[in-house]
Amino acid sequence: MRVVLAEDSVLLREGLVRLLGSAGIEVVASVADADGLLRAVDEHDPDLVVTDVRMPPSHTDEGLRAALVLRRQRPALAILVLSQYVEERYATRLLSTATGGIGYLLKDRVADVEEFLDAVRRIAGGGTALDPEVVAQLLLRGRSDPLDRLTRREYEVLSLIAEGRSNTGIAEALVVSESAVGKHINNIFAKLDLSGADKDHRRVLAVLRFLKV
Repeated sequence: MRVVLAEDSVLLREGLVRLLGSAGIEVVASVADADGLLRAVDEHDPDLVVTDVRMPPSHTDEGLRAALVLRRQRPALAILVLSQYVEERYATRLLSTATGGIGYLLKDRVADVEEFLDAVRRIAGGGTALDPEVVAQLLLRGRSDPLDRLTRREYEVLSLIAEGRSNTGIAEALVVSESAVGKHINNIFAKLDLSGADKDHRRVLAVLRFLKV
């Protein structure tokens, strides 16, 4: 896996380079601003971009805007956005661009090395990884049909899918069998009218419905 990293904090940037490198993930370029990110992606054609939301010069949303540009130009490019705080509008804009290869995590999540590396690999493989805090904030906007059709357990399962959990991970979190999780997921697909797509694609579409993006 080849990664371009964009982070204006020197300490965090170098720490991420070392962390990814120790896991056998090659960081082909590490930059400190959005313009450098765009140039590095053009030069190195990476599999994954990891970028901060806020970067110079204004430290508002330069990193996110660069990520959105890259997503339009390269729909297959996997993107992981890191943020210091939950930025609902930024998460919504990013998630509305595609149905896979997208992640939005709080920087605190990097401290859990295995969890962070698992998210990196999942996103690079076309999956999603959403910080539980991001999911919780997005849910505060409320829900309407067809999500109201879900039972409480189905809703819990869908929430864990939104975090990027596998069926095994969901089963462990809810202390149920994987077969029970599979049945809940099939029910969710049916209730959200997602029966026509392939299984992996339906998971992502269900998450997007859940987050209403």
